[in-house]
Amino acid sequence: MSTPTLSSTTTADVEELARLARWVRATSLRVIVAAATGHPAAELSAADILSVLYGAVLNVNAEEPHAPGRDRFVCSKSHASAALYSVLCARGFLGEDELFSYGQAGSRLCTAVSNRLPGVEFSTGALGHGLPFATGCAIAAKLDRSPRRVIVMTGDGELQEGSNWEAAMLAASRGLDNLTLVIDRNRVQKGASTEEINALEPLREKWGAFGWATRDVDGHDHRALLDVFNATPFESGRPSCVIAATVKGRGVSFMENQLEWHGKRLEPRELQLALAQIEAGG
Repeated sequence: MSTPTLSSTTTADVEELARLARWVRATSLRVIVAAATGHPAAELSAADILSVLYGAVLNVNAEEPHAPGRDRFVCSKSHASAALYSVLCARGFLGEDELFSYGQAGSRLCTAVSNRLPGVEFSTGALGHGLPFATGCAIAAKLDRSPRRVIVMTGDGELQEGSNWEAAMLAASRGLDNLTLVIDRNRVQKGASTEEINALEPLREKWGAFGWATRDVDGHDHRALLDVFNATPFESGRPSCVIAATVKGRGVSFMENQLEWHGKRLEPRELQLALAQIEAGG
């Protein structure tokens, strides 16, 4: 599966986004197998969200990674680091050779998302820090009178960290309609479901009570994701929250909704089976 070619003008259509998502799924699994570390099922649930954002939404350019007017994307869900690096590779922020240095000593590609790599705004890994940082970025954009957008993706288990809710209150009180939160709502975290460990529901109502304009979306439907991102801000003067319903391990039958694949190592035979299913469009 060759590396997709994407322009810097974010004009990919839905078919191109689907191809990109398959490549991100396959490549992120190959990368974490080569590194003998990673979170395979978490990479797969986030692949479509990342592919739509980088393929058709975010104003970012590998030739000017620090351009003041760029959009800011914060991947607070650090378990999806290989998927993030893979989509950044497709956008030209790094080469495929460097991509496979993931997790090696001296590499810019830490297994937790690292801003050693241009194109990564903020190092994450201590869960619950991405939304507070993104809130600060959105406040800065307002002070600068800049049209740049700030988008942050969290895992759903990550929302059990209280720092998210402190940031949620601040973002609403400041009227940060330039801020969008995307929740990868796969309902599974390490060891059990989110609802067994510390229930999040009713999640949409909670974000609404904190002052956010909130919508649900199928997190694997590229057209629906594109439409919902293009509709932000949902309301003037309110931050936007997208609750993206996903399947942990999406696209690989033996991983889907299986708890053990949160951090289980893929064996070579399993990798080949997974790649075949992804190639087939699973």
